[in-house]
Amino acid sequence: MPTILFLAEDDPLMSRMYERAFKLSGYTLEMAFDGDEAISKLGKMATPPTVILLDIMMPKQNGFEVLKQIKLNEKLKKIPVIMLTNLAGEEDAEKALSLGAILYLVKSQYDPKEIIIKIKEIITASTRSDGVPGVKVEVKNITS
Repeated sequence: MPTILFLAEDDPLMSRMYERAFKLSGYTLEMAFDGDEAISKLGKMATPPTVILLDIMMPKQNGFEVLKQIKLNEKLKKIPVIMLTNLAGEEDAEKALSLGAILYLVKSQYDPKEIIIKIKEIITASTRSDGVPGVKVEVKNITS
């Protein structure tokens, strides 16, 4: 069975970059370009994704709103969700984690290869018998 990733990202350049990286790593990718499309596509998928990646700043519904709906949906609520965003604020990270995201990554701090490593870690952890991986925020310490 293929590992399916779901990416909700409104920036065309970012979408293409992640699409290429994920496909080169052997993942099947489903994509949405706004919050409404994400909810619609997730609800219609015959095979639910293994991991969902959500941008926060999207048209129609933002990533927080999409995350809330995912966690209310019986079919989707146990799927690990990664917030992949440009918002580096601690308050946003805390909000995402309190809503049920398991990881909050700031796009500018991780290249696609590093994000793929995180996804592999999550897939490995969530397929073990102990269930869903722990929640964590990762922020790289950038010093000049």
